[in-house]
Amino acid sequence: MKLQHHLGGLEGLGAVWTEVNVFVEPWETRIFGIHTAMMALSAQLPLPETRSTFSTVWTWADLRKGAEAMNPFDYFKYRYYEKWLGGISGYFIANGYITEAELDARTAEYLADPDKVRPSGGDEAIDARVEQYLVEGDSPRRDVAADHLLSVGDQVTIGNPATVEHTRLPGFLRGQTGTVETVYEGTYVYLCDTGPDGIGAAMPVYCIAFDPETLWPGNTEPNFTLYADLYAAYLDVPADVAHAA
Repeated sequence: MKLQHHLGGLEGLGAVWTEVNVFVEPWETRIFGIHTAMMALSAQLPLPETRSTFSTVWTWADLRKGAEAMNPFDYFKYRYYEKWLGGISGYFIANGYITEAELDARTAEYLADPDKVRPSGGDEAIDARVEQYLVEGDSPRRDVAADHLLSVGDQVTIGNPATVEHTRLPGFLRGQTGTVETVYEGTYVYLCDTGPDGIGAAMPVYCIAFDPETLWPGNTEPNFTLYADLYAAYLDVPADVAHAA
């Protein structure tokens, strides 16, 4: 959620157009299926064993990092699932599943003959694993005791951690002050370690309420509150408001 990847709070971007269909073209469903299969094969859960040669870890964070790394002009040039395709393709190249030359050659092959028969078949064990993963999901919550430094009603200032690849902290909240609305039970992990951004390991999460007028002075609607669920690492907790667990 940085640069062109997260537009919330940015002004002067013109009219907003929202696509109401989940999938616009048939090929987009295949990209979603590939992503889901990669997630299911990566998950460290009691799922059916398979003979898949996919041996690395793919998460939502990997997909997001691929989009965020795009040149801003390319980001606005391509459709949603085209960005997914680019991120997935780059991941397979970076992890040695296919070379860039091999991918280019296969792409040219199908562009030259659009009616060329695609590989078919499948693996029932992989199908079963993906279906079970979709049903059961993979919760980020961990039942580990949390050292909550904040309580409901506390005022807290949002930090501005260094972001290298990926962040879950919107730019328009950095440095702003909000009020703790909810203290969630347990602790929560993220899909990957974000380095200096500070998240990855299990930690408390808080729902913080913000007055939009402080975020966008003179450009807000009345009787409106903005809420954001934020990891503890994103909060600057003054010593005088820190509470013992």
